[in-house]
Amino acid sequence: MAETSSILGIVIVAYKSRNELPGCLGSIPSTLHDRAIEVVVVDNSLDADGTGAWMRSEHPSMTYINPGENLGFGRANNLGASRVRGECLLYLNPDTVCNAQALEHCVERIRLERDIGLISPRLELADGSMDLACRRSIPTMWDGFCRATGLAAAFPDRKLFAGYNLTYLPKEGTYDVAAINGAFMMGRREVLEKIGGFDESFFMYGDDLDLCIRVRKAGYRIVYDGRHSIVHLKGLSVGKDFDRMSEAIFDANRDVYLKHFNPKGSRWVEWKYRLAFGAWKRISRLRARLRGSRRVRPA
Repeated sequence: MAETSSILGIVIVAYKSRNELPGCLGSIPSTLHDRAIEVVVVDNSLDADGTGAWMRSEHPSMTYINPGENLGFGRANNLGASRVRGECLLYLNPDTVCNAQALEHCVERIRLERDIGLISPRLELADGSMDLACRRSIPTMWDGFCRATGLAAAFPDRKLFAGYNLTYLPKEGTYDVAAINGAFMMGRREVLEKIGGFDESFFMYGDDLDLCIRVRKAGYRIVYDGRHSIVHLKGLSVGKDFDRMSEAIFDANRDVYLKHFNPKGSRWVEWKYRLAFGAWKRISRLRARLRGSRRVRPA
């Protein structure tokens, strides 16, 4: 690939994100290693908040796309990815604040380690705590039980109870994981194109877990690298409509399981996963309400 081509293409799917985008776009450098960074924002809202006009004024070198409808997360990411030609590709949420050091480090690892399919730095919430979803296993029913009942939170240093969010591992270390968060997913563009990008049948949730499973099935590693971090202002949309959003989160992750772990369409397996995710959802939502929280999710 010619050195004059862009080194990184960044796709950001926005939805009523006018307040988050200034911090996100302002944190992205224009170049890395003297090569350009492309940025495409796909706006799933109807631009009633003036995002398009603001971007054309403040960030004219970035591309703004408004498809005129809510395409969902997967379709919008695939549309944005079709408009960039960077050597590396980053799917990035608008409620993130990046830095050049983290981006450069992830790009360097992808270019040097050809078996990496996806990589994520450590994601930190606004209060400085870690976004646990940035490094995950593929959860078992035991993991779901531990999360729903609070055992994982009560014993974060015990592998037996904390196997899903891997809190027994050093947060500033680097190691292979089964899944990372859709807020930051960087990979080599040719790899992500080869596996077909996001599965567009998932409208909003579950798509990141599905992508991770397919990347690993294709023979590539998924890497968490906690030596660098970015900020993830997480949970804003879920808090606006707690019941509907929490329902969608659990149901989408259930559908990921039905897709990948019930290939023969067994009625028994389908019933098992529907029952398990239904129980996980109800217990988690009850515990969230009892502690006055507006954030509940399996990840």
